[in-house]
Amino acid sequence: MRSLLLLTTLLAGLAQAAEPVTMDVYRDPNCGCCKAWISHLRDNGIQVRDHVEPDMAAVKTRLGVPHSLGSCHTGVVDGKFVEGHVPASDVLRLRERPDLLGAAVPGMPVGSPGMEMGDRVDAYQVIGVARDGRESVLSEYPAR
Repeated sequence: MRSLLLLTTLLAGLAQAAEPVTMDVYRDPNCGCCKAWISHLRDNGIQVRDHVEPDMAAVKTRLGVPHSLGSCHTGVVDGKFVEGHVPASDVLRLRERPDLLGAAVPGMPVGSPGMEMGDRVDAYQVIGVARDGRESVLSEYPAR
């Protein structure tokens, strides 16, 4: 009986892990880096629904993105916001954090996904936003 319960739990976990991840991405119609970030997400197995949105400020306000963490595009995955050039690996980890409202890469750091410019890579952080508004560093990417 114990083995059957363990097997059932394991199979349920595998089924959830195999579920495709889908993200809605809202972007300005004139943003080129947004399209590059969407390509990065798709290249890493995330299904993207692309929404061209002329009023990005309204989208960010509706989703609760802090103004201080703003960037050029905003995604939503599992009800959480993903602001800016957040790497796909961090998007996937965000799904495992029920304590967070979302994650952001503020600004547009060179070398982040969608902002590639030759060999230059600026240091940047992925910031998590908790339900109480507190911010914490989820990941750090060094300059190269």
